[in-house]
Amino acid sequence: MNVTVGLAQLQPKIGDVTANLKMHLEYIAQAKSHGVDLLLFPELSLTGYNLQDLVYEVATQPTADDPAFRDLLQASADTHMDLMVGFVDTDLRARYYIAAAYLSEGQVVHVHHKVYLPTYTLFDEGRYFAWGDSVQAFDSRFGRLGMLICEDFWHASPPYLLWLDRADILLFHSASPGRGLDASDRLSSARWVQLVNQAYGSLFTNYVIHCNRVGFEDGLNFWGGSTIVDPDGEITVSGPLHEPALIVQTIDLNQLRRSRTRLPLLRDERTGLLSRELQRILGGIPAWPTSGSR
Repeated sequence: MNVTVGLAQLQPKIGDVTANLKMHLEYIAQAKSHGVDLLLFPELSLTGYNLQDLVYEVATQPTADDPAFRDLLQASADTHMDLMVGFVDTDLRARYYIAAAYLSEGQVVHVHHKVYLPTYTLFDEGRYFAWGDSVQAFDSRFGRLGMLICEDFWHASPPYLLWLDRADILLFHSASPGRGLDASDRLSSARWVQLVNQAYGSLFTNYVIHCNRVGFEDGLNFWGGSTIVDPDGEITVSGPLHEPALIVQTIDLNQLRRSRTRLPLLRDERTGLLSRELQRILGGIPAWPTSGSR
């Protein structure tokens, strides 16, 4: 199966859901003209990133009762295009989450709450948001998928758990600001993110699809550079730095089988060993006896 993927590398307006919804619908219309099947938006694409006390004003629930999601659900049904959008989710107990929703044919298929909230250096997410407590893959018309948000991807456990949960495509969106320059005057943070994406693609023999935002917001410079990495760890397409763009690329899902036949890491993964050693580490259980031990 071939799937045409779009990455909507946009610059949302902080706290202005109405303006950002209009931007989403414009990108959806543009993507439809390119035959896109699956369109990703960046982290907190409906709200902007550095919300602080605006969190409580822009929070919503991803249902047809919400004006923004009503239009997005309708757009997914009208265009037959699956969407991954970023927003602030809330529950009945007034907890607020950085969230991603996957929409297909007018339905909310899956919602992921960010599980790792950076609260160091220039980040302050733990002050305003609750952390998610679940990392689960889900079924789609393109196969089994997994969604992660920014910092989730910098820790090894969430993508690994999705891989074990049978996800073949990792959808990853971010609001990653630029920091540092390497010896070639490239953004160190951009280079590091791309290396991590390639590592996960090759280690898990999965597609890794990453959409990052652009623009300035309260002194933060978001660099864009959205990419698609194939199951061999190769970058197949890369978006421009610092510019809004719609990046379109068709991927061949048959490459999953070809890569895994050549490199059967998934076949040989020892999940029983992992479970046993995690129980030992977390529970203080003595090490499993090895051959030759007394």
